[in-house]
Amino acid sequence: MTLSKKLAEYTVHLKYEDLPLEVVEFTKICILDWYGSALAGKDEKPVQSIKELVEEWGGNEQCSLITGGKSSIGNACLVNAASSHIVELDDIHKSSIIHAGTVVIPAAIAIAEAYDLTGKELITAIVAGYEVCYRIGEAVSPSHYYYWHNTATCGTFGSAAASAKLLNLNVEQIAYALGNAGTQAAGLWEFIEDGANTKQLHTAKAAYNGVLAAMLARKNFSSASKILEGRRGFFQAMSTEYNEEKITEQLGKQFKIIENSFKIHASCRHTHPAMDCVLQLVQEHNLTHESIQNIDIHTYQTVLDITDNPQPDSIYASKFSSQFCSALIAVNQSASLKDFTKESLHSPVIRELMEKVSVAADPYFTGAYPEKWGAKVEITLENGMKVKASTDYPKGDPENQAAKDEMVAKFSNMTSDKILHPDEEAAIIFDLENIKIKNWLPNVNYRLANQKV
Repeated sequence: MTLSKKLAEYTVHLKYEDLPLEVVEFTKICILDWYGSALAGKDEKPVQSIKELVEEWGGNEQCSLITGGKSSIGNACLVNAASSHIVELDDIHKSSIIHAGTVVIPAAIAIAEAYDLTGKELITAIVAGYEVCYRIGEAVSPSHYYYWHNTATCGTFGSAAASAKLLNLNVEQIAYALGNAGTQAAGLWEFIEDGANTKQLHTAKAAYNGVLAAMLARKNFSSASKILEGRRGFFQAMSTEYNEEKITEQLGKQFKIIENSFKIHASCRHTHPAMDCVLQLVQEHNLTHESIQNIDIHTYQTVLDITDNPQPDSIYASKFSSQFCSALIAVNQSASLKDFTKESLHSPVIRELMEKVSVAADPYFTGAYPEKWGAKVEITLENGMKVKASTDYPKGDPENQAAKDEMVAKFSNMTSDKILHPDEEAAIIFDLENIKIKNWLPNVNYRLANQKV
């Protein structure tokens, strides 16, 4: 049996009734985190550009846009997926290196709203989508990640699987969906050299392409049967090392969604291990920026590949700069959305401290990655004293969990200037299994439009 068929069988057989309560509740946290990120990002210029484009295209009013109004399923995927990725607060899975929420959830919500499906069906589909894309990401990581953005590539499979589950496709049709998801999988890291808007296009198209693949499969539109393991398939074409066993190991016996990590700081996750260490040292020793002579970061190689940027020239680029993020949190003792501003980007205090930050790859942390995303930080003070801290698990990892009330607080922080009552919106999501999606998102648009009343 092909790998696509095995994943398709898993997806067909998954039922809401088989989900442990822990998984259901955790999935709601994932939805809450996606929704907060989407609301926080909806007014950003790249998202507005995509919104303006879909308005130019037009489309049947099938489902809601996070920016307001309605459009087609495909257009909703484009807008809602881009919006939920741009502020760099969306979820992350360590070993697959995927932000699943930003591609799986907008696709699933668009289908669920358009076809008048229930919260239970949505939750089940999201669990399936996360499972499929995480397994494919684990199979090709970390080699795939050097050139390819896993969220864009592997995430397309997750979008397809979640959509296929909601469309009630059979095994053969889901295999078709996965095959045509794989042939569309794309997203190169070169955008990071320019701090370009392309990263939002990655998630927009991953959500869109997965839905496209599933909806074509519903019409029995066929695809490569061995899109993963075939000699010209995803594994061989897009990774130098891969492990097929990751696709089926314990498949159906575990729920990978609960391995998900959540971001606390509003920056690239690769900056977080060092940021946590810096914050710990600053707070434990009551350090001021004037007292710091050097900040030496020892971490895994991917941190340098993605976030070694000593001179970021935009707010977005600053979120991919280990030097900036470490200096920012040392000065502000916070790195929320409200800390990443033009003022902080050009702050003489932060810029001066950035010059004192060094980042180096460490064999221990490089060897432990991607199962562990760790760092060791040594701060040398002006008086010659050295203080050290290390972590294998930044805050928000399953091994260093953020509690439910912390995630609700994060949601409120992300959305306080977007909606009037974040606590009420959170309560709706925590009751999602008891409502239909059509009764949720259109009302979200109403609440957004009337938030100042």
